[in-house]
Amino acid sequence: MKSVCMSVHLYQQCKRYRNRAVADYLFSHGYNDTLETFRREADLVWKQREVFEREQQSEQDARIATHVLHKTKVIAFGLQKVADDSKVSGLLEKKWTSVLRLQKKVLDLESKLQEAEREYIHGAPTRDKRQPGEWIPRPPEKFCLTGHRSPITRVIFHPIYSIVASSSEDSTIKVWDYESGEFERSMKGHTDAVQDIAFDNTSCSADMTIKLWEFVQTYECLKTLKGHDHNISSVAFLPSGDHLLSGSRDHTIKMWEVATGYCVRTFVGHQDWVRMVRVHHDGNLFASCSSDHTVRVWNTSLKECKMLISEHEHVVECIAWAPEKAMPSIKEADESHNTAKMNGDVSVTDGMKVKLGPVLISGSRDRTIKFFDVNVGICLFTLIGHDNWVRGLRFHPGGKFLLSVGDDKTLRVWTISQKRCSKTIEAHSHFVTALGESFSVTLRLVKR
Repeated sequence: MKSVCMSVHLYQQCKRYRNRAVADYLFSHGYNDTLETFRREADLVWKQREVFEREQQSEQDARIATHVLHKTKVIAFGLQKVADDSKVSGLLEKKWTSVLRLQKKVLDLESKLQEAEREYIHGAPTRDKRQPGEWIPRPPEKFCLTGHRSPITRVIFHPIYSIVASSSEDSTIKVWDYESGEFERSMKGHTDAVQDIAFDNTSCSADMTIKLWEFVQTYECLKTLKGHDHNISSVAFLPSGDHLLSGSRDHTIKMWEVATGYCVRTFVGHQDWVRMVRVHHDGNLFASCSSDHTVRVWNTSLKECKMLISEHEHVVECIAWAPEKAMPSIKEADESHNTAKMNGDVSVTDGMKVKLGPVLISGSRDRTIKFFDVNVGICLFTLIGHDNWVRGLRFHPGGKFLLSVGDDKTLRVWTISQKRCSKTIEAHSHFVTALGESFSVTLRLVKR
């Protein structure tokens, strides 16, 4: 019985505070007529009303003045206690703000719970069970950087400084601080879409030029390289930094000497637009992909193509070399390699181990991702899952995962050893055209 009385008392107390808070809100916003009706029906000021009624009877000769005084005194007398009570002053707005804040927190927690459930269903270990070097992207994003006026073509992290650079079809390169998410500066110089950027520090454009930039203090263009006859779609430095490669819509790949700005070698072989050029980690090989549906592997010291790969059925948009840390997972995934059965392409004697050569991966408009052993030119295996063009590829720093983005608006995380997609993130509301990664931070960047 005592607990029931306490509950009733608490309910009545909460009701009084709630009514006072509503009255305070109406008064502070000037809703006087509504306030008077509310106060009367909620029975908040019956004592003050009695005082006023006695005054009203003694002021019969000034009906108009009495009418005005009626409203004024009801408000003044009735709100004196409410306005002076700091416990209810602005309480309604505070409670509403708290509700919104808690609602946002609930939505965030529900999103994290759904993500954890998906990881559990797909059999992927949760972040708590992984070492920091094995963490994979998890929504929501840390920052969403906006500022470009046209589709973004590439994003890259600086290897030393805490900045990320983005290139766009609006002819600019923008620099951002990825620790704070703040915009740093915009670099202008190209007269058409900037197609690719590479540290340290160059960019290429549809204006048929390659520009070298000072990237520490002035951010000015130091040199402009000219020689291609069409849109330059890709640029990459050799490990030494003395030379760089560029791929163009004129079907050629050119090697440039950075110090002089001269073209020292031209590689010819593709029959259509060269979409991307990427150099192997040791600098002895580089690969290119093209709209002619092929991937070519070249020796940097020769003009000849070392390997021609024609496995895709559509334009090959992107390529990436597998790092050493990814080789164990690739070997585990390649069942044909593990059993030494390579479709008759390689003769293997008993007890002889087949060494897996440099591995190149490619993403295509045929919606597939393929792994190639460039030593023998065979496709090791294919990843299928994207619902549209594959536009960007990056190996996770730990080597166990591959990240890909595409025109299906998703970022996908692949467990290489199992050859399956372990996580799909709805990254953007439009095509995802580029993917950048850093060894110290993983961010989802950018959208078209």
